[in-house]
Amino acid sequence: MTFVQKKCYYFDTPGPANTGDAARFSVERAKELGLKTIVVASSSGKTAQVFADAMKGSGLRLVVVTHVFGFAKPGEWEFSNGIAEQLRKEGVTIVTGTHALSGLERALSRSPKVGGGSRTEAIAEALRRTVAIGLKVGVECVLIAADQGAIGISEEVIAVGGTATGADTVCVIRPANTANFFDLQVREIVAMPRNR
Repeated sequence: MTFVQKKCYYFDTPGPANTGDAARFSVERAKELGLKTIVVASSSGKTAQVFADAMKGSGLRLVVVTHVFGFAKPGEWEFSNGIAEQLRKEGVTIVTGTHALSGLERALSRSPKVGGGSRTEAIAEALRRTVAIGLKVGVECVLIAADQGAIGISEEVIAVGGTATGADTVCVIRPANTANFFDLQVREIVAMPRNR
């Protein structure tokens, strides 16, 4: 039987205090595996900046996935336009697409006229509660990035998510498009909060 041994980091608690370490671990594992791309969730742009700084000179490509317009307030984008402009000048790809694991499904489940949970939301909740909220976020960001053509589906990527704000979960994922969700593979968990 063959196997490999790799480092996995466990944060004592979830949250934004882990963002700098998550960025460092992401670059470390990407280089170790010869990967080219890091996909990171960022709602305001602050997490994206931390990752862009950590990746300077690494030769790695950063893809930032943001909340959709109207996520917090109807018609508004939470991401800082100033940060977006700066990141784009640095060659960072910014993707804003409909949440693959909620989107229209959430509108139906929240509606008093329709009500009830959906299968898609059940998958999202299972990822959030049994492993880590950041794992659900990382998986969803990879789906969104693949659906928008920002990443391909044939090469593994580092995917990073967090619990509410910041980054605290790092994993290696073989991407898929949302329509082929069950082709996606979480191949490694590099870092996550131990207590959630």
